[in-house]
Amino acid sequence: MAPVTAGSTVTADDADEPFGDGGWQPCSDRARQRGDALAGTGSRGLQWFLIEISGPWGSRAFLDPPFDTTLGRALIHRIEGAGMRALAIRRTGRRPEQTTWSWASVDSRPGHESVRWGSVDRPEDLLDVPLDGSTGVASDRRIFAVCAHARHDQCCAVRGRQVVTTLSRAFPEETWECSHLGGDRFAGTLVMLPHGLYYGNADDDDAVRIGEAYLDGRVVEEHYRGRSSLSHPVQAAQHYARLALGDDGIDAYPPLAERSGTATGGGWTVTLGTDAGPVTVELAETESEPLLSTCSATRRLRVRQWELASLTAPPAISAR
Repeated sequence: MAPVTAGSTVTADDADEPFGDGGWQPCSDRARQRGDALAGTGSRGLQWFLIEISGPWGSRAFLDPPFDTTLGRALIHRIEGAGMRALAIRRTGRRPEQTTWSWASVDSRPGHESVRWGSVDRPEDLLDVPLDGSTGVASDRRIFAVCAHARHDQCCAVRGRQVVTTLSRAFPEETWECSHLGGDRFAGTLVMLPHGLYYGNADDDDAVRIGEAYLDGRVVEEHYRGRSSLSHPVQAAQHYARLALGDDGIDAYPPLAERSGTATGGGWTVTLGTDAGPVTVELAETESEPLLSTCSATRRLRVRQWELASLTAPPAISAR
């Protein structure tokens, strides 16, 4: 895919950011040039509540016009108060005027993965939908949610739009556009539900391959950011275990324990399970150079990164 094109004005804060032939570069272009690590960057999401909003979204989807902001605040307060993550969804392409409001309650906890769908006739009725999984129709169909939140970040608009268009041709029933997922610099970004598998740096057909792998019970490691139900150190530890030991199954290397500190001091020690016995992964926690993590960012921040310090596996496991 060609770099994202932009017409943004360069500010003083952008002055030492990489420049291409056209000047200022969007955040996803900069991240790819820097080689920002994907592993261990999936944000938290044990349970989700998805709401279909067919029309345009503001920069914060539920909290900005054209959505009813009072209702949006009440919904967010209720959903997040229940320990769930709210996500706006819609089909890609031309959409008829919305007359009903579909919702999905998703559980991403390992061993509890599920999706339940329902709908209401008025958006305000969403405030009365039980959030305990006691209502709605259970569905085995997976959800492929691609961030195409144009007003939140232009990289999600450009790269996300291309990804969701290609993916929807291959998987029309599974594919949805969604609001902000986090990690704009990794656009195109998507999450595969109910397992909560985050992916990034996806271009067009990459997403089709990711969707095929998900339906086959596998992850595509080169684009994989991590699982929403797991901590960042566990996500990173699983990444290094897959690279070293080769099992790309979704449920491979379940976490048995994690603690701050390693044999040599700081960082993290994560113990993962296998049929042959535990795998111990020691991680060094580092920080990136200060960077602008979104297209609209004006302040550079450091982000956490995890480097492999050591990996110890049972003799019965053959390293690749």
